[in-house]
Amino acid sequence: MDSLDRAADELRHLPPSCGPVRLVAVDGHAGSGKSTFAARLAARLAAPVLHLDDLATHEELFAWTERFRVQVLLPLSRGDTALYHPYDWNLRTFGPPRELPPSPVVLVEGVGAGRRALRPALAAVLWMERGAEESWSRGRHRDGPAQSAFWDGWTVAETRHFTEDPSRPFARNLIRECPAGYEWLPGPAVTAGPNRIVTQSDHVGSGG
Repeated sequence: MDSLDRAADELRHLPPSCGPVRLVAVDGHAGSGKSTFAARLAARLAAPVLHLDDLATHEELFAWTERFRVQVLLPLSRGDTALYHPYDWNLRTFGPPRELPPSPVVLVEGVGAGRRALRPALAAVLWMERGAEESWSRGRHRDGPAQSAFWDGWTVAETRHFTEDPSRPFARNLIRECPAGYEWLPGPAVTAGPNRIVTQSDHVGSGG
């Protein structure tokens, strides 16, 4: 059994966190490899993935919390299928509704997935262990020169977000991408110990 299979098995056995659902956040810096990792983990879990890029907008890069609560958390907490309206980044408008079923495990992937407002409904936070500068460089290379101005604004907004509302200190696992697969490390939420309280000041500026 490889690391993804072992992790998937562990996540399946976590207590439900949002109605019947184990809501698992995959967080990290933009360009850190969250989407690829979430897709591979989802395949092992047969779990749906909600991409936070579908809830954010150009004007609301991180101000999507209420949209998430109404369109996703409330229905899933009742055991109902959630209906959310994915944002079209080209047309700058929300599209037709998309279903998100109350599966045993649902992955939420995106920058800020482990934020303070969501954590009470999360079964676990997984943090992609790649530093900010390396992640952003990967993201800029992926998106090309046409998105340079967007990235300039994004890095400022992301830095502000994680300074005010860090996710990494609350991660159950730190996920490090390796040449072959992923390395799973215990996160601060596990290693903090009974005599150490995880606080906002535990934020690691480089993103780890």
